[in-house]
Amino acid sequence: MSMEIHEFVDEGLGHSSYVIDLDDGTAAIVDPPRFPIAHEQLADTFGLRIVWTIDTHSHADYVTGSPGLVAHRGAVFVAPGASRLASPHRPVVDGEVVELAPQITLTALATPGHTPDHHAYVLSDHGRATALFSGGSLMVGTVGRTDLCGPDLAVPLAHEMFRGLRRFDQFPDDLAVYPTHGAGSFCSAPGASQRTSTLGHERDTNPLFTIGDEDRFVEQLVAGFGSFPAYFVRLPELNRLGPARYDTLPTLAVLTPDDVERHLAAAGVVVDARPAAAFADGHVPGSLSNTLRPVFASWLGWLVEPDQQLVFVLDPDQDRADLVRQCLDVGHEHLVGELDGGIDAWTESGRQVNTIPFVDVNAMAGAVVDVRQANEYASGHVPGARNVELGQITMLEPTVWPVTVMCGHGERAMTGASLLAARGGHDVVVLDGGPDTWSSATGGPLAVGE
Repeated sequence: MSMEIHEFVDEGLGHSSYVIDLDDGTAAIVDPPRFPIAHEQLADTFGLRIVWTIDTHSHADYVTGSPGLVAHRGAVFVAPGASRLASPHRPVVDGEVVELAPQITLTALATPGHTPDHHAYVLSDHGRATALFSGGSLMVGTVGRTDLCGPDLAVPLAHEMFRGLRRFDQFPDDLAVYPTHGAGSFCSAPGASQRTSTLGHERDTNPLFTIGDEDRFVEQLVAGFGSFPAYFVRLPELNRLGPARYDTLPTLAVLTPDDVERHLAAAGVVVDARPAAAFADGHVPGSLSNTLRPVFASWLGWLVEPDQQLVFVLDPDQDRADLVRQCLDVGHEHLVGELDGGIDAWTESGRQVNTIPFVDVNAMAGAVVDVRQANEYASGHVPGARNVELGQITMLEPTVWPVTVMCGHGERAMTGASLLAARGGHDVVVLDGGPDTWSSATGGPLAVGE
């Protein structure tokens, strides 16, 4: 037997976390999610005691699970001293060595840039470096973005990032790299789809890591930033103070149509998590379409304020536990319940439903609004379409109706259309498909650029 590292990936958040089997009956977890259920199941399966939990930095994209592991498993929480955490933890500073198990150590490397408090950690076995947990610094094909603490700090932190990355120059090419952020994460500059790598591979292929001139590195890094979810601004402080803890994953209460109507009257939010096609055919007036899928949490956190009371409409076969977990992962705690019986119960009570139809290319009408991210839009869009990212759609004030909303496939477009409709928009439709659908149907070329 030997030390072993197990990877866990949240595709929706683009987040990777790791269980280190320390080969002595104990384990450490690096950057655990709020509910590390699969991690704990693995530890229990292999008879491992979780004795360490380790955070690389103050996370903006998800609620940390480390305080929960302290409470439920008695783990020691290792975190950068600069994080100034209110939760019980063991603060570490640059160069500090933590003995995780006999002959297995973790060395903290202060690598500010992605955040001011960021640490990478080098895992060593009998004095030989075997793994680099790079957190939000070095990633596969890219590096972490430096603008999450505000635009004024983006450039200074980019300089810090460059210097921090140079600290990895001392290690050999075969050192394994285990980042926390990867494909799908808004915490990184655009990168590759792989989750783990080696220093040698990144030295050969990573376009930012290979830049030797600091000013050129900074210029290229900050030029690649797109928008990021609004909830990223508040989660670092929530994580610093310590999130609310749950003994078990909560369940949703069941609500009658009368309950839901009262909830709406009190300025609550109804989130319809059914597939977009089901929402199109009929939904509670004023509800938000956000299909339950891996990126559900990101869009909920981006579009809905954290103090709002949430009611959900679901289909019978949808995973309630997954929905609750995703809500809590991004700090949405006010989960009132779900409409018992779903949309059928609403209609059977005699209440009205609204519709937002999917249309084909021939039925597109009025102004065309493309709600994809700016980089997606620039890579190819319907000529004449206006780009308003989904995260900014509530700032759109159409003066002419109808409006056709589109994205790549239809889910984000339906979310945007539901927000426009809830604000009084009329005659809103959604393109069934995306730019490629339009190009195939019309034979016309897509426009590129801004």
